Amino acid sequence: MKISKTHLIKTGLLLAIFIGLICVAPLTFSQYESLDDEINALNLKILNQKKQLETLQERQQEYQVQIELKQKDKINLSNQLSILENRLAKAQLDIESVNIEIDKTGLEIKKIEIDSDNLDKLIEKQKTHIANLLRSMYRQDQVSTLEILLLNDSLSDFLDQAQYLADTNREIGESLKGLRSDKSRLEQNKAALDGKNTELAGLKDKLEEKKDNLSYEQENKTYILEETQSSEKEYQALLQQAKREQQQAEAEIASAEQLIRQKMSQKDKTRLNNGNNTIAWPVPSNTIVATFHDPDYPYRNIIGEHSGVDIRARQGTAITAAADGYVAKVKFNGDKSYAYIMLIHGNGLATVYGHVSAVYVMTDQYVTQGQAIGRTGGTPGGIGTGGFSTGPHLHFEVRLNGLPVNPQEYLP
Repeated sequence: MKISKTHLIKTGLLLAIFIGLICVAPLTFSQYESLDDEINALNLKILNQKKQLETLQERQQEYQVQIELKQKDKINLSNQLSILENRLAKAQLDIESVNIEIDKTGLEIKKIEIDSDNLDKLIEKQKTHIANLLRSMYRQDQVSTLEILLLNDSLSDFLDQAQYLADTNREIGESLKGLRSDKSRLEQNKAALDGKNTELAGLKDKLEEKKDNLSYEQENKTYILEETQSSEKEYQALLQQAKREQQQAEAEIASAEQLIRQKMSQKDKTRLNNGNNTIAWPVPSNTIVATFHDPDYPYRNIIGEHSGVDIRARQGTAITAAADGYVAKVKFNGDKSYAYIMLIHGNGLATVYGHVSAVYVMTDQYVTQGQAIGRTGGTPGGIGTGGFSTGPHLHFEVRLNGLPVNPQEYLP
């Protein structure tokens, strides 16, 4: 059987159309159906986790209300233990919430990755489809208009081929437009993925912080139970001791600052004012666990307003001078009583470092910013901690002209 050239051309055109269709068809049917199912399943899981978070937040708020109510009640052992128990329960819910957030973010990352993988495949198929269309047009271009007229049985066949070329050209333009759109969405997905991975890393850090908070609360409760042996009388004695220590520290700090500023010579004043008076972080960590005048401070109604910030630091962490200055006061007996160091700086500033477990400086000594002056404490019942503590940390104060001010306004 003899096959005409016209038949070969028509067969080639049909083959090209068929190849083009099979390149596009998977994108619009089977692939999207299974992908939609998977993404819908992920969306349902994410929605469920959002609902779980809302429920946990409601429970956390309930514990917070209970804590605030107990803080307003009469100060006694029963109330203090109740506050600590509520804080423990809330800390456990905090951990649970962060774990759910981590899982939810993981699912969101998976959803973005699935969509990105699909876009990669879609882009490759679009490229193949465009290449096939171009090859089809190229084959047609090899035949002159005269040849097409001669080879076709009628003018109608010729016009059909001309229309095919026009349709193919339009399809190439539409495919290129779709390709650009898919590439743009892929880039957006990759940026979103980077953001979600950063968010996930932050949530993992947050989880460790919440676990530390839980550990602090447990240590705090254990210490009070051990010190008081569940005796209200012993608790009140501990309470009075803590109040005396706090009042004594306040009086000594005010007196020491006034005294050392008075006895400094003119030369010393010049040295002090010419030093580096910008306030730097006194410990490596910059995580604040209790703020200035913190309304949630557990001992607010016991020893008064929180006069500084508590910075997370493991027991025995090196403390460095926050700015150049003189050591105005060192209170350290090597026992459990509240221990601290006070430095005075230029511009009427002073800094206080509380719950110290070791001291490297002495009164009247000049220190420079970043110089080691001692080590942190804060573990309930530990050296230099005092009557009450929320766990290992550095209590850090900034004072301006003798009065406590918010350290966060000075810290970088």
